[in-house]
Amino acid sequence: MPKEVSKKRFEKDAYTEILTHLLADVIDVREKVAVNAESRLELYKEHYRSGVFTKSATNLAQYLALRQFDLRHLQTRLSQAGLSSLGRAEASVMSTLDSVIYLLKRATDKESIPVGKNPSEYGFNRGQQLLEQHTIELFGAYYENSKAHVMVTLATDAAWDYQHIHSLLTKGMTCARINCAHDDTVIWQAMICNIRRAEVETGRPCKIMMDLAGHKIRTGLIEPGPAVHHIKTKKDNYGNVISPGYVLLCAEKKMDRSDKYELETLFQIPVSTKLLTQLKPGVYLRFTDARGKQRKFLVEKSVDKQQWLVSCERNSYLSSGCELELFTAEPEADEKSEACYHLGEFEGAPLSIRVFKDEALLLTDYSINGRPSEYDADGVQIRPAQISCTLSSAIDKVKIGQPVWIDDGKLGSVVEKIDDDGVLLRVTRAGTKGVNIKSDKGINFPETQLGLPSLSEKDLTDLDFVCAHADLVGFSFVESLENMQYLIEQLAQRNATDLPIIAKIETNLAVKNLPEIILGTLGKHSLGIMIARGDLSVELGSARLAEVQEELLWLCEAAHVPVIWATQVLESIAKKGTRSRAEFTDAAMAVRAECVMLNKGPYIIDALEALINVMIRMQEHQHKKFPRLRALHW
Repeated sequence: MPKEVSKKRFEKDAYTEILTHLLADVIDVREKVAVNAESRLELYKEHYRSGVFTKSATNLAQYLALRQFDLRHLQTRLSQAGLSSLGRAEASVMSTLDSVIYLLKRATDKESIPVGKNPSEYGFNRGQQLLEQHTIELFGAYYENSKAHVMVTLATDAAWDYQHIHSLLTKGMTCARINCAHDDTVIWQAMICNIRRAEVETGRPCKIMMDLAGHKIRTGLIEPGPAVHHIKTKKDNYGNVISPGYVLLCAEKKMDRSDKYELETLFQIPVSTKLLTQLKPGVYLRFTDARGKQRKFLVEKSVDKQQWLVSCERNSYLSSGCELELFTAEPEADEKSEACYHLGEFEGAPLSIRVFKDEALLLTDYSINGRPSEYDADGVQIRPAQISCTLSSAIDKVKIGQPVWIDDGKLGSVVEKIDDDGVLLRVTRAGTKGVNIKSDKGINFPETQLGLPSLSEKDLTDLDFVCAHADLVGFSFVESLENMQYLIEQLAQRNATDLPIIAKIETNLAVKNLPEIILGTLGKHSLGIMIARGDLSVELGSARLAEVQEELLWLCEAAHVPVIWATQVLESIAKKGTRSRAEFTDAAMAVRAECVMLNKGPYIIDALEALINVMIRMQEHQHKKFPRLRALHW
């Protein structure tokens, strides 16, 4: 036999032996995956009708079983053999394994070639089809040739600014988010009416997700400063006014602490009932502001019988109790009015609380107003700043040495002392210029067991409205299957069993329990997952978040559950109109989720256009983890 022929036969036999070992290893993995997945599913049998598991639940259990193995060495060997990687098995685990086994058998034993089609031809595509089907069920059909679903959080002015809603739908918003932590049913209803009207006029459907507030663990009220309210207009880059400032004139009443806490964007100013009866759209109210500048309000519309929306086209500093002159038409500068009224009394803006690294901060009961630090002549802190917590019971449950984070992690601290005054925190992380603490900012206790019920009393009240008007319900701070079961029971009591749930993954415990949450829910309720990266980054740390958000995407793809990628997407554009390269890179990664959420801001239309552009471009190159290898034009 010629040496060259002998050498080639030896190399072929050696290669066949390598493939034979690979085949044995993949078959071994497949057998273990099947057994482990079946054992896991048995734990959730009671959650499925007649004990029959859905394809999605089965595939998730198989994926979890597969990822219990360290597959790095096997992955390398498969790649070296030129075979399909197991790293893209999420949507169809067994079909991927069977496909690799099928090819290895063909390569190693031609005399016993498996009969029939490649097992991946149907199974693999079926997993992708289920995910797309569930996405359409949650968020509706895609627009035009794009597969970009974008959710936009609505600001309060969406209740009366119809043109803004119309523009959002025109530019590509497919889902609107209403945050139940802010505003009230009157404002929510007005927002929804504008969305439904815009759907008809644009011909573009828009789902509505109403996000339950959850247990609002936030900073409380701060001592007020001078009784002056700054009315701010919105301007473009050239200084031209593009939107006036708004306030609400309301019936004269004393608002308690809870009323104040619920207010968000619009400042409410009490006026006499007599003045309210004189108001109608187009009427003007002239006043002199705190600087002696003459300004005027234009009465826009009635929000309800007790509230009127008014606008001011110039920045002004409105003083508590100042005089108002009523005019039926726009007044001349020296024109006098025969009808004069006065604003009611209101509190000034909160005092500024700025704290620095290594300083002390006192966390108090909600009944105590926050206030700034006190310093001696040398600038040494002699009395710590203090801020209250809306969940007063948390103060009784923290322990010395546990971390506390405020305002999405802008301020990091550790519990140093606990006494009758409250919890003394030592600031461990703050910018070089310190951190300005405001009211209504989130507080995270990542290592403290708070023992909160699944839904707050406010959530249960809001749920009545949500079930009657929303297409999706956002479940804040879900952490366990028991939480999900409780919400499902509440929906059933309100005849809303078809209302899909978006489980917001915001805590370390939620991440740990996500497989249980999904497997226990898939058999009885429509489900989506939101990766709430703001709270998660505080709970896990930024480095761990970068890893976890990938794992959550894989897990949800295996369950064929749609994902919403949320928090600070193109935030610089939405808030300030400026562009950040890092944020565009982040937005490009977001395309692997089924829906991307934008937060509210004065430049939200620009952010929406930019995001849609990025998503459409990236979809040409990548689907989930799959590079699509579109031709490059170089």
